[in-house]
Amino acid sequence: MKKVITTRYAPAAIGPYSQAIETGDLVFISGQIPIVPETGKLLEGDIRVQTEQVMKNIGAILAAAGLQFGNVVKCTCFLADIGDFKEMNEVYGSYFTSEPPARATFQVAKIPMGSKVEIDAIATKKIE
Repeated sequence: MKKVITTRYAPAAIGPYSQAIETGDLVFISGQIPIVPETGKLLEGDIRVQTEQVMKNIGAILAAAGLQFGNVVKCTCFLADIGDFKEMNEVYGSYFTSEPPARATFQVAKIPMGSKVEIDAIATKKIE
């Protein structure tokens, strides 16, 4: 069985997808870009500013599922410019201060709305 997770504290989906899906003990969070939930507009700024907004969006979705960043087991990061890796990584890393999740990072040709970064996540409800 699957359950759709939604919150007004993260951007509404801009296509035919859910903010997150819970199934069993896992929560799959759709890729988040730096959209400000209150305005629905892309947050302009450098990679640090955009990554911070992406992580806030992920945090809001985790909270809607009753979870925290410590429940995240896997992330995928997509960058418009791999040259932004160091700065993105510093902001991203500040959310995972111990036992960070598995992760892959890629440079991609283009991210929706001209964003510099998109991050998706998988979280577990069971932490032992």
